[in-house]
Amino acid sequence: MASLVSSPFTLPSLKQDQLSSLAQKHYFLHSFLPKKSTNQTTITTTTSKYSIKCAAVGNGLFTQTTQEVRRIVPENKDNLPTVKIVYVVLEAQYQSSLTAAVQSLNKTSKFASFEVVGYLVEELRDKDAYKTFCEDLEDANIFIGSLIFVEELALKVKAAVEKERDRLDAVLVFPSMPEVMRLNKLGSFSMSQLGQSKSPFFQLFKKKQGAGFADSMLKLVRTLPKVLKYLPSDKAQDARLYILSLQFWLGGSPDNLQNFLKMISGSYVPALKSQKIEYSDPVLFLDVGIWHPLAPCMYDDVKEYLNWYGTRKDANEKLKSPDAPVIGLVLQRSHIVTGDEGHYVAVIMELEAKGAKVIPIFAGGLDFSGPVEKLLIDPVTKKSMVNSVISLTGFALVGGPARQDHPRAIEALTKLDVPYLVALPLVFQTTEEWLNSTLGLHPIQVALQVALPELDGGMEPIVFAGRDPRTGKSHALHKRVEQLCTRAIRWGELKRKSKAEKKLAITVFSFPPDKGNVGTAAYLNVFSSIYSVLKDLQRDGYNVEGLPETSEALIEEVIHDKEAQFSSPNLNVAYKMGVREYQSLTPYATALEENWGKPPGNLNSDGESLLVYGKQYGNIFIGVQPTFGYEGDPMRLLFSKSASPHHGFAAYYSFVEKIFKADAVLHFGTHGSLEFMPGKQVGMSDVCYPDSLIGNIPNVYYYAANNPSEATIAKRRSYANTISYLTPPAENAGLYKGLKQLSELISSYQSLKDTGRGQQIVSSIISTAKQCNLDKDVDLPDEGEEISAKERDLVVGKVYAKIMEIESRLLPCGLHVIGEPPSALEAIATLVNIAALDRPEDEISSLPGILAETVGREIEDVYRGSDKGILKDVELLRQITEASRGAVTSFVEQTTNKKGQVVDVKDKLSSILGFGINEPWVQYLSGTKFSRADRAKLRTMFEFLGECLKQIVADNELGSLKQALEGKYVQPGPGGDPIRNPKVLPTGKNIHALDPQAIPTTAAMQSAKVVVDRLIERQKVDNGGKYPETVALVLWGTDNIKTYGESLAQVLWMIGVRPMADTFGRVNRVEIVSLEELGRPRIDVVVNCSGVFRDLFINQMNLLDRAVKMVAELDEPAEQNYVRKHALEQAETLGIGVREAATRIFSNASGSYSSNINLAVENSSWNDEKQLQDMYLSRKSFAFDCDAPGAGMAENRKVFEMALSTADATFQNLDSSEISLTDVSHYFDSDPTNLVQNLRKDGKKPSAYIADTTTANAQVRTLAETVRLDARTKLLNPKWYEGMMSSGYEGVREIEKRLTNTVGWSATSGQVDNWVYEEANNTFIKDEEMLNRLMNTNPNSFRKLVQTFLEANGRGYWETSEQNIEMLKELYSQVEDKIEGIDR
Repeated sequence: MASLVSSPFTLPSLKQDQLSSLAQKHYFLHSFLPKKSTNQTTITTTTSKYSIKCAAVGNGLFTQTTQEVRRIVPENKDNLPTVKIVYVVLEAQYQSSLTAAVQSLNKTSKFASFEVVGYLVEELRDKDAYKTFCEDLEDANIFIGSLIFVEELALKVKAAVEKERDRLDAVLVFPSMPEVMRLNKLGSFSMSQLGQSKSPFFQLFKKKQGAGFADSMLKLVRTLPKVLKYLPSDKAQDARLYILSLQFWLGGSPDNLQNFLKMISGSYVPALKSQKIEYSDPVLFLDVGIWHPLAPCMYDDVKEYLNWYGTRKDANEKLKSPDAPVIGLVLQRSHIVTGDEGHYVAVIMELEAKGAKVIPIFAGGLDFSGPVEKLLIDPVTKKSMVNSVISLTGFALVGGPARQDHPRAIEALTKLDVPYLVALPLVFQTTEEWLNSTLGLHPIQVALQVALPELDGGMEPIVFAGRDPRTGKSHALHKRVEQLCTRAIRWGELKRKSKAEKKLAITVFSFPPDKGNVGTAAYLNVFSSIYSVLKDLQRDGYNVEGLPETSEALIEEVIHDKEAQFSSPNLNVAYKMGVREYQSLTPYATALEENWGKPPGNLNSDGESLLVYGKQYGNIFIGVQPTFGYEGDPMRLLFSKSASPHHGFAAYYSFVEKIFKADAVLHFGTHGSLEFMPGKQVGMSDVCYPDSLIGNIPNVYYYAANNPSEATIAKRRSYANTISYLTPPAENAGLYKGLKQLSELISSYQSLKDTGRGQQIVSSIISTAKQCNLDKDVDLPDEGEEISAKERDLVVGKVYAKIMEIESRLLPCGLHVIGEPPSALEAIATLVNIAALDRPEDEISSLPGILAETVGREIEDVYRGSDKGILKDVELLRQITEASRGAVTSFVEQTTNKKGQVVDVKDKLSSILGFGINEPWVQYLSGTKFSRADRAKLRTMFEFLGECLKQIVADNELGSLKQALEGKYVQPGPGGDPIRNPKVLPTGKNIHALDPQAIPTTAAMQSAKVVVDRLIERQKVDNGGKYPETVALVLWGTDNIKTYGESLAQVLWMIGVRPMADTFGRVNRVEIVSLEELGRPRIDVVVNCSGVFRDLFINQMNLLDRAVKMVAELDEPAEQNYVRKHALEQAETLGIGVREAATRIFSNASGSYSSNINLAVENSSWNDEKQLQDMYLSRKSFAFDCDAPGAGMAENRKVFEMALSTADATFQNLDSSEISLTDVSHYFDSDPTNLVQNLRKDGKKPSAYIADTTTANAQVRTLAETVRLDARTKLLNPKWYEGMMSSGYEGVREIEKRLTNTVGWSATSGQVDNWVYEEANNTFIKDEEMLNRLMNTNPNSFRKLVQTFLEANGRGYWETSEQNIEMLKELYSQVEDKIEGIDR
């Protein structure tokens, strides 16, 4: 049994005998294992029914089950003809039914004996299983396939069956991918023309290849006579038998399947044709209805069902009372008719045992939206008859594994308007395989049954049923079922409880742990937002007793005394939890002792009790979530796997659930640590910490709209209903100080350059540019050097282009407050940027493109000229940019009223168009050189901008929160960058990511080629014309969601392969691009995937690994294929095979995130750079292997180091204007620049590049250029820091964070110029007025700022005068005294 807990985050130090005592308590999953059955059949394949193998054993795949448990070989004593049947199915629910049918036929049949063998489609990944499958087909009579929707496996099935198709007596394929459907053949009936033929029969398939597909087949069954009119008679007979086969198959019971086999073998197996084999017609079940295991029949009317429910003898009065909570269940009919419904029965019984009425509905097809509307909504009142709904199918509501129709699903769920949970039965793994896997759920199941239901607004992907390896039957996992049912009832209770009695625990974060950091969240003014939420809830009838008058007073009360040090107990203590109480409330407390010792420990404790920090107002508790706890310990930061939560962390959630008794918890802002605790990646078990911590509390989570990837982790690992909030309105960075002076000098040069003063002005431009440190970015001649007029234009053009780049950079100004959308005028910069992108799919041309056409130029051409510093192009681009801003501004002013609110844009537009008044943008442009711009294109663009404007200023964030707290359905919506994808707006949606198999898209591949070509060009220029042999790069989750896989596509293009999409647009394979087409060598890559990317896109990691290995095995010359060149060298050095040596796709161990360099830098808990590099190597050296995908992430440090040691360049992407290099610590946390230098034999520093695709004009800059651009537009820019200061307490922290992140870049790359620190010191320390504002607003964050300056100097990143350092030291002791003094 010990191997049950062999996952890395449990108790490896326990001995066998200790375990058994533990096992009697409630920690582990023994309750999950199937009970021993009495009628044990002997199985030859496994030694013992309970031998638990570790996930990495055997074939390294996700499942070790084999076809042999589904093989029946008849004894055939009477020498009857043998009919051999081979079947392939997605799920195992047909296994027991088909086995029973065949066994009973073999007992009774007088005409033939039946041999049968079945394969789960997933098993065909295994080479041996596939070989046996091909051999089985060689002497088979009949092939049956159903629900084969995974392309790489569908192609394997197609290849094998195609070989035998002509010889086989019958081939029957039920709903699957078109490639497999075309294999169908029954006599003269064939589907080889599927999707091409004109006949109405085929049109049905063509139109409905997806959601409605199975439904159209069901309709087909009813419309048969009409269809058969069009077919010749023998064809009509064969088509009729195909339809009957489908009815038998969908009817799924052993009886139906027995008659199905009789019919097919009697009609098509030559040896049996002479015998008239009798068979009965299919027993038809309802297509849509209500099923209950104790009911006498299936019901198609909810009233009849409820009448029966009311007369039940076995149910107690409480269950029949009108006050009982009602839970709707959505079931798959195939499980019910095949008798594989044990897991459904368990959920129904558990809900009823907990006092809830159940309405379990089912459908025979793949579209459940109709049944939901028909059976769960009262036809008269149109109100929902249930309090919450759990789908136990695991599939999207409409379309199952095929094409989905999310808008239709959302429409049905919006009418229903209750929380919608989608729980998961294991499909591709057995219970034991899932328990032992660190990944958790199989990636394809994650894609089909977690990612797709999220697009419908589904939540809580709890694994509630396992699969028996022998019978293939599903069985309930009792502890999971109990949790699922409790959570569904708790969500339902939110609809039933009155607002006045509802309790809400608002949880804020403090990261890194310091008094000045309480209430950290990306882009959010947390306390002002909480204040606005509480005011609103109070108006709405919630009990928020004692709420202070202002948000400042609220900060005071929660932090109690924000000037106090964090280590002093001066955060307000809401509750002291004694050790015994803690242990009795926290069943998993002993599991934490391995990492943290006995409770209470020294985190969140006073040495005797555990302390919960926060403050209660009536029924609202505002609490501070504890942090990871190891951020200050350099040794722990080096561990490759993250530690469990500490006792203080566990105590916080035990308090919220069991003492405060919250009805819901609201996690406030992006993001906390709960969802990043160790455990499986997706599909948690009882011993996964996020699952244990959140317990049974409904979790609502405010998440930044531009961070869908981490929001998705919160949904999957902490069961959160994530509600998006807007990032602050963006503005252009503008120019200040010397940069402003430069821009004035340039405009005077343009008007006076042909007079005698040109040379003199250029000298001033050069000297001012040097004072502004622009000489690092632009090659400037020496002052006073004589240069020709043409060269003067070029120098001015280059400086001008740089200044324009700084001026037009977008920055979010200030911090967002929930419930305060931006005004229309604040939205202008965002709209200008939305207008700057071409949107060919909507037939919208970009505004700069339309304006450039007016003067006979292509906008791309203008961008390129401006990049080169050609003065007339830089000037033209400035005019285009100004005209765009002017036109958008005039449009916005026209569509807003005097209060600055947006009035109905459509009406406003039509009245403008109707009266022949000139449109505002046309009026504006008439005064510029672009007056002849194409009016129709402009109108299309501005109608689109009008829609966007309405969404930007919409206020949904508070409304959606209230819906969630009232147990209603929160509409889903994509997360991402509102500029690239305005569908992200309005905020206040339940954020989802995208179908992980849909990326990279064709458009992403196009953009990727441009960036890769620019990167290689740039590297050749900087590197004496040589190609880079290896590029080390990073893949981020959010970036790939926002850009639909651009950086993923960059990797593919570097190594020279292209992704191939299947019929459903899913990308599961690649093809090689020839060296001729590529026109350059294949570049080797070392890919570091963030932990979040690993969780969301494990399919794509598989794709990348397959691609790299494919390229390494190509027979090409080494100087044309660097992947092969290096893999061969590394294979020889390490004595391993080429495939293993070509391992290039790395990340963290499962359940761990980040290299921890960010934590070390933020908490100053590191000694030297070598220590940071060790963290990177120890935490990031886990490789994904496409040959053993089920083994998860395996450590492969040797290959990782060797691959990194060949890197000539390091590379990252910036994809949206809101997040840049110094805004978050993630970017430097993943930067290996200095590390590569240490690993390279020649000790040469690699070039470091950053691709910037935040604007239509994509750029590849060096890391140093990007850090300078960032410093100029953010940290040193008055517009930015004054915007931050206007947020008060939180604003000071944001300024300090940017400086700390800059030190992070110095530590990992050494690419920060001295002047950046010097200017920052002048701005924040030497300016006395500024210094006092910072110190008084948030003394703790100010202390950290001073400390960071001293640290930058002490570590050798900033050289400055002695007096500056003395002044900083003096300041440090002053601010210490101030903090301590107030303390006393």
